[in-house]
Amino acid sequence: MFLQRLENELNKYETLIKKKNKKTDFYNGVYDRWENPVLTREHAPVHWKYDLDPKTNPYFMERLGINAVFNAGAIELNNKFYLVARVEGADRKSFFAIAESDNGVDNFKFWDYPILLPDTEKDETNVYDMRLTKHEDGYIYGVFCSESKDKKASDLSSAIAKAGIVRTKDLKEWERLPNLKTQSAQQRNVVLHPEFVDGQYAFYTRPQDGFINTGSGGGVGFALCKDIENPEIFEEKILSKRKYHTITEEKNGAGAVPIKTDRGWIHIAHGVRNTAAGLRYVSYVFATDLDDPTKVIAEPSGYFIAPFGKERVGDVSNVIFINGAIVRDNKDVYMYYAASDTRLHVATTTLDKLIDYTFNTKEDPLRSVDCVKQRIELIEKNLKILNK
Repeated sequence: MFLQRLENELNKYETLIKKKNKKTDFYNGVYDRWENPVLTREHAPVHWKYDLDPKTNPYFMERLGINAVFNAGAIELNNKFYLVARVEGADRKSFFAIAESDNGVDNFKFWDYPILLPDTEKDETNVYDMRLTKHEDGYIYGVFCSESKDKKASDLSSAIAKAGIVRTKDLKEWERLPNLKTQSAQQRNVVLHPEFVDGQYAFYTRPQDGFINTGSGGGVGFALCKDIENPEIFEEKILSKRKYHTITEEKNGAGAVPIKTDRGWIHIAHGVRNTAAGLRYVSYVFATDLDDPTKVIAEPSGYFIAPFGKERVGDVSNVIFINGAIVRDNKDVYMYYAASDTRLHVATTTLDKLIDYTFNTKEDPLRSVDCVKQRIELIEKNLKILNK
């Protein structure tokens, strides 16, 4: 019976990771959604969860369960797609694990072992949401949330978030650097810019007063750091601000590593607003100047990718989160978005389409009456075309 159960689970796993993906019939002209998630809890290898020794596990029980696989950093190396995914165990602790694919849309397979980070932060309880940056200094950097208990708070849910930093050359050996020091009480969703700015390392930050609540903070910040091995920033300039009655009203922050184009740096960020059903997370886009990354030059109105249909259901419902995107040499773009903190999907587009969307979509005029005027202008233009 033990061997039969093991064979059944191995067969289910092999069938899953070999399953072909296809585009859905969703259409907006900007990007394509794909039908199947690229990573789920079922993608975790059998040997991660079960004790395969019948003497110590005679009933073939899960010993270390997997709850979810989501928010993944993404990178292409040697024509292969790699995702450093956030894997959450049944114990609520998250860890990082690498999955690879030849085509970026299906057949992702986890490496045999997850990443064991150097244990240099002794108060750290949890790690998650790594962004991967190919930096011009030759390293691949991973910047992630390093979470610890707030020892000054009386309730057990209070935490302190900092930006952890690791670097590697091959995704196998990881060097842990000190956590980023900032003037803000909390730092999550920090992203490293891929190039030096004024001879320094540049970070996109999200300063907050609290672990959940932004307080006087919030927004996508920008800051310079002289020494990555002793990382500290002293001043943050907010680039993309929170705005009343928009998708960023509650909070917003950086998402994937910014994409360099001939028109400017394109940022795929995340915005959060409150609703009667709780927080709603979506992605949005803005662009900054090539020579001055602190200067915002384009802000398309509204969300870029939002949770639709089944994507709205999961551990933390009504959430889309992107912290990994890949641009290939042929200008194809792969954006890996997590749905409801449960599973990871992919949407694809081209760099030309992404540039068109970013620079030719109108900005949010911020008032209903002006939004209607904006739409009427489009309608009038189109009716003239249709009635010719």
